[in-house]
Amino acid sequence: MSSASTTFQEVLPKQGLLYNEEIPATVLCKPKLLPLKSVTLEKLERMQKEAQEKVREQEKQEELQQKDVFGLPSSDFSM
Repeated sequence: MSSASTTFQEVLPKQGLLYNEEIPATVLCKPKLLPLKSVTLEKLERMQKEAQEKVREQEKQEELQQKDVFGLPSSDFSM
């Protein structure tokens, strides 16, 4: 008889208890994705954008005031 032709039949008891022992193995958890930007960096960028928007608004207001002073009629100076 060769070892390749040997087959084993499964034997299940007809009465009594059947025990199955499982050996605990190492379980790997899913990798946690880290944000590319930290919360602090996002806050700083948001503050910088807000500051740039305020500067742009002030520049637009200054341009409008200069146009009013240098030749365009203004509603404040009309008689």
